Amino acid sequence: MAQTSTGLRMGAGVAAAAVALGVVQLSAAFFSPAADARTAVGTAVINATPGPVKEWAILTFGTADKLFLSVAVIAVIGVLAAVAAIWERSRVPVGSVAFLLAAAAGSAAVLARPGARPVDIIPTLLGAVCGIAVLRLLTSGRIADDRAADTPDEARMDPGRRLSLATLGFAGLGLLGGVAGVVITRRLHSVSGDRDTFALPSAAPPSPVPADVTPNGVQLPSFITSNADFYRIDTALSVPQLSRADFRLRIHGMVDREITYTFDDLKKFEPIEKVVTLTCVSNPVGGDLISNATWTGYRVRDLLRDSGIHTDADMVLSTSVDGFTAGTPVEALTDGRDAILAIGMNGVPLPVEHGYPARLVVPGLYGYVSATKWVVDLELTRFDRVQAYWTKLGWSERGPIKTESRIDVPRDSQKVAKGPVTFGGVAWAQNRGVKAVEVRIDDGPWQPAQLGAAYSNDTWRLWSFPWTASQSGVHTITVRATDNTGAVQTQAQALPAPDGATGWHSVSFEVA
Repeated sequence: MAQTSTGLRMGAGVAAAAVALGVVQLSAAFFSPAADARTAVGTAVINATPGPVKEWAILTFGTADKLFLSVAVIAVIGVLAAVAAIWERSRVPVGSVAFLLAAAAGSAAVLARPGARPVDIIPTLLGAVCGIAVLRLLTSGRIADDRAADTPDEARMDPGRRLSLATLGFAGLGLLGGVAGVVITRRLHSVSGDRDTFALPSAAPPSPVPADVTPNGVQLPSFITSNADFYRIDTALSVPQLSRADFRLRIHGMVDREITYTFDDLKKFEPIEKVVTLTCVSNPVGGDLISNATWTGYRVRDLLRDSGIHTDADMVLSTSVDGFTAGTPVEALTDGRDAILAIGMNGVPLPVEHGYPARLVVPGLYGYVSATKWVVDLELTRFDRVQAYWTKLGWSERGPIKTESRIDVPRDSQKVAKGPVTFGGVAWAQNRGVKAVEVRIDDGPWQPAQLGAAYSNDTWRLWSFPWTASQSGVHTITVRATDNTGAVQTQAQALPAPDGATGWHSVSFEVA
């Protein structure tokens, strides 16, 4: 029987892994969403990754961090499968054992997902069986061996080429299975249709946005961020699909009465609309992980009122349908800032990727301690008893948003013509509001920027700064903000961990 080279064996391992993953993805479409082993393993990797590594991924890849993780997981599986195939032998099936171990790990990851059932590991086991079958076939030498007596020598295909074609064929089948699985999963489990049939309740509109909220003479971000442009940072490798019919919001813990609301139960509360700027704690100085939207929903304090919160409860642990948790101070959900259970965003039902059917929006707090998407559970508890997801990784417990500002114009290294020019950007200090913004060119004095109209303390504020470019060469513009308490944005440079980045944003530009 023909011998298989190391290179062909490695290719066989990759093809076998592709078949295994394709079968898992395709068959999982007919089970519950928890059966998706790819997502389960990716989530397990996220949960096991040290905080600094997660922070690096967010800073490096931004909103593409999940795509990076998915590609990385698949690449690692491919490499391990290639190595395992080298040692696969008919009598000593090391590679097959490696596939079984991978299936065991994948099954454990599936069972660890919220709502998983024992039957949800069937796709993973089926994928392992198919992967092992392909691995043993491709490494056995049977495909490469052609000794049919009635086949002329000149008609026989080169054994290596025959095996290569078979390897490519199986890899292609695996890819097709994976793509088909994704398509079928979206058709069977997507809540897009449920969202399309939902009409937001009528709510008193928020205050109109002033015409002069955006300064003239400079191209700045829109005061209201479109849903398509709104930043997305979360731990969900696969967007949870939760329908209104399946939605339940449980309120329990340190309360007199446990309450569970269905989506229809929410209709008894008064809906409100509120414009709020959300900020990610991973936003670096000058970063773009900040957006502003109009949210429709219900005051969280109204939902909590009938539960009878114990006086010694100081934290609400909110939980997403996918298991993510955030710890929010009780006072932030019950005071006058109007924290809301949002069901709409910019006049339409929440986009699925932004939390449909319901999420939390809490003015003044970074998202990691407040903005739980796909929220299904609110537990009244204490900070000294429970730690939420990011707090376990060393991040601050309470996460109030810091006073910060950003330069949008000019961009770093941008060339500017001599003469009048207008620079600009945004500043924010949610729950306090922005009082002033100052700009400095090179080492010159601080000068006041022109501010767009203030909408509320819970939204960002746009600013502009007219300047005459007269001296050629490279210059630096620096910005700082002052909030309505009189506190000036600190110059001290700090990374996002553990409670938000600080420092003045500076940009270099060239006058030509």
